[in-house]
Parts: sequence; C-alpha cells; structure tokens
Amino acid sequence: MGRPRPRRGPDSVRKMRVVVLGAGFGGLELTTRLSEQFGNDVDVVLIDQSDDFVFGFSKLDVMFGRSLPEQVRHPYRDFVKPGVQFVRSTIRAIDPDTKRVETDAGTFDADILVVALGADLHPEATPGLVESGFEFYTVAGAFALRDVLADFAGGRVIVAVTSTPFKCPPAPSETALLMHDFLTDRGLRDRSHISLVMPLPSPIPPSPDASKALLAAFAERGIEWHPQTLVRQLDGERRVAILGDGTEMPFDLFLGVPAHRVPVVVAESGMTVDGWIPVDPNTLETRFPGVYAVGDVTSVGTPKAGVFAEGQAAVAADGISAVIRGAGESAHYDGRGICYLEFGNDQVAKVDVTFTSGQAPQGSLEGPSPALAADKAEFGTSRIRRWFGRTWP
Repeated sequence: MGRPRPRRGPDSVRKMRVVVLGAGFGGLELTTRLSEQFGNDVDVVLIDQSDDFVFGFSKLDVMFGRSLPEQVRHPYRDFVKPGVQFVRSTIRAIDPDTKRVETDAGTFDADILVVALGADLHPEATPGLVESGFEFYTVAGAFALRDVLADFAGGRVIVAVTSTPFKCPPAPSETALLMHDFLTDRGLRDRSHISLVMPLPSPIPPSPDASKALLAAFAERGIEWHPQTLVRQLDGERRVAILGDGTEMPFDLFLGVPAHRVPVVVAESGMTVDGWIPVDPNTLETRFPGVYAVGDVTSVGTPKAGVFAEGQAAVAADGISAVIRGAGESAHYDGRGICYLEFGNDQVAKVDVTFTSGQAPQGSLEGPSPALAADKAEFGTSRIRRWFGRTWP
C-alpha cells in the first residue's frame, strides 16, 4: 500500500491527518465523533488487525449458548464514515516522537496520533493455564468454551483472576452466576461446585453496593467466594489450582482471567511507565505532543472497561477538534462510567461509578431487574447503530 499521500481539501490546503490505532470502544467512538464534526475535511485513518468488533458481554452470551458467534460479530467493513479510512493491518512499530506508524499495509504519518490498542492477554503467564484450564477473556477463548461447556458433565468449577489489573471487573462475578444458571438448566447443579477466586477484597471494590448485592447472590446460589486470593499455577496431572499461599483447590473445569499487558508494539514504543501509558487524566494527552491514549492501554485510573474507553475517547475527540479548528476549549474527562452487571435469570443491574483523581470512587447501584436487561440490550444496539449504521436484532 505504501505511505498514503496527504489529500487536499477544498481550498487546496493539506488536510490534518489523525491516525487512530485500535478499533475497540475508544477507536470507534473517537473516529465517529471526528467524522460527525468534520466529515471529509479531516483525514482520519483507523487501524486494527481484526476483521470485526465484538462486545465484551457478547463473549459470555456465546460461551453460555445464548447467542451464536455470527450473531455478535460486527464486521469493520460496515464501519463507513465520511473522512474515515479503515485499514485492517498489524501494527509493527510506533514512533511517538515523529507520530509515524509502521504496519504491514505501509507507513502512516500523523499530525495527531491516538493509541487505543487495549490490553493483550497472556494465559501462558500462569503456569498450567494453557495446558489444563481455559481463558474466557479473548473472543477465541470464549467462543471455544461454547463447545467445552456443552460437553461438560458437571463437577468442580473454578472461576479465577490470575493477575491485576484486568478488564471488565464485573465479568468474573457474572461468569460464576451464569455458570450457576447454565448448570441448573441442565440438571447438573446438584453434582457441581462453583468457586470464584479473586485477588480483590470485594467483587467490585469501587461500588460497595454492587459488591454487597453480588455477595448476597453468591450466598443464595451456593457459590463459594475467595477474596484476596490469587491462583499461582495449575497442576494438570493432579487437577488442582495452587494458590498464592501454597494451598490447593481441586477442579474439573478451570476458567481463568489471564494476565493483561500492553501490546508488545506499545511497550517497544517507549510510551509506557510501569507497564501502561500515562496520560493527563483530564485530557488523555500523553507526554508526547500531539499523541493521545485512551482505554485499557492507559494508566488513567479508571477500570479497564469499554464504557470508560468510550468516555475517554469523547474527551480526546473534543481536544483534537479544538486543535484542528485552532481555537476553543476542550472538555475534561470526568471519570464516569455506567456498566451493566448480569445476575442471571434475566436479572441485570446497572452500576454508575465516577473516578476522580485523588479521591475515592463514588458509585451507585440500580437493580438487578428484568427492566435493566432491556436497558443493557439498548446499550449495545445503540452503539451498533451509531458506529456501524445498522440495526442489531
């Protein structure tokens, strides 16, 4: 493909080029906003190595047999916006000083660069997890578990977090609750035991109300809760998980949240400090002029979840718009995010949390209720309408 040449605007003035790396919540929202504001007057390039977008909650829907894989994939070929070019390619190098990006599709030079590449998952970082357990955080891992669970005859199930930080803090709790429903529906619950193992003191520390409701749900369903506990490794021959204190927990099925790290190409770029990209918590700007970072790849201080990446993208887009116009005040990130929490049996809760730098998180809980299940569905369908311009049944 080679290096794209600058295009010319209506007055033969070189268009400003914004290159966005990663087409998750952050990349999709940011490029959508720039397209809405500038259309073809700005040259926006969105780069991702995947063919399609999948919501995090859709992975659990497929895993537990509630949806088919093809129903939850949203092809990037449908992401068509004025002024935006989508490039499917693997990113090989990022130079934040020159804002140059090397990819398998060629070299891209940016006036403004946005890194929204998320976190990569490393199940191999926990000895024995690849050989003896399953991870359910990648699309491939969750989709493969659909067949594994369909053949599961019941037994000792461990849902465990193997490292911090990790994406979507509610997901391990949701998985344990949905596993209860899954086994109950198949008449396997009486012969099964479910344990949830997490290194955190509560299921969702930023929201005491949500944690309290989850603990009550665990007790009601007979799910064993192990807080402040880390799985160190799996012994596949003896079918036991070895915990941080050396004690052991037997399992027939181990579902692990693997270690999270920035993508290698980000680590090699020199942008990270202590493993993640530091940004201004108000503007999402990095220490490199003209370079922003949003979402899981940052150390901004909010949970690693799509809804926070979306909120950060909105602020970054506002700041970029001010730069393009050469005037105007940009918004400041408020650290707020609303996420939905599955309790099973079509009961969904809504957690509203705000993270303010230097202060304790403030949050509230609504539900769980069947009505909020409809809210959650609309959350997904509204974004597919906005980003991909189509209805998602």
